[in-house]
Amino acid sequence: MASTALLALCSTGAFSGLAIEAGAGVCHATPIYAGHSWHQATFRLNVAGSTLSRYLRDLLVAANPDLSQHALPRKAITHLKKRSCYVSLDFEGDLRDPARHRPASFSMGNGCCVRLSSERFRCPEPIFQPGLLGQAGPGLPALAFRALQKMPETLRTRLADTVVLAGGSTLFPGFAERLDKELEAQCRRHGYAALRPHLVAEHGRGMAVWTGGSMVASLHSFQRRWITRAMYQECGSRLLYDVFN
Repeated sequence: MASTALLALCSTGAFSGLAIEAGAGVCHATPIYAGHSWHQATFRLNVAGSTLSRYLRDLLVAANPDLSQHALPRKAITHLKKRSCYVSLDFEGDLRDPARHRPASFSMGNGCCVRLSSERFRCPEPIFQPGLLGQAGPGLPALAFRALQKMPETLRTRLADTVVLAGGSTLFPGFAERLDKELEAQCRRHGYAALRPHLVAEHGRGMAVWTGGSMVASLHSFQRRWITRAMYQECGSRLLYDVFN
């Protein structure tokens, strides 16, 4: 039993830092110190990969009235999102200037051809601006800053030195750069100019939690917490409480 945020940190060899997870169902900003999560300083955003897939489908149907939602199956939309979407470093500027758009056309494999323009960078934007989906509250960079702000001053700088990205929704091109830019801006805006967060965006961060789990499970200190089949057959389910409590 382990925190996904802790395992994300472990994948980089760290046991203290700020884990920013953006997966399929939810985003979290979780401070970890010496292997322990600070729940009172953890923040959640109910916008993530599956939400963005639905949003992309709505954008495409709105831009291409001849398309029906039945012509855009979920699996195909998810593939299209991963293949073509990116995070804008200047969303408002890109939105205003069509010359900045990078249109692309894709065949969906069912005889349907889809053309994307501004949808390519509008799709991931709700992670940074949840209001685009009608959700109140700040985006992920502001939540990451709040997580650091809630930590004791003596730990804040140390955690900011290791801000680890994890999850498939952090893999959009431009995601790390935009988050870094906005997190620094949050620090300056709220009087924490000396706080310089350092983002760790590993190439395999989409599987960071699983990678961290495999690393933790291989540690010698973890071996004594294994439950073997023979142990379970002898003691039954109460063994779970004996080991993990």
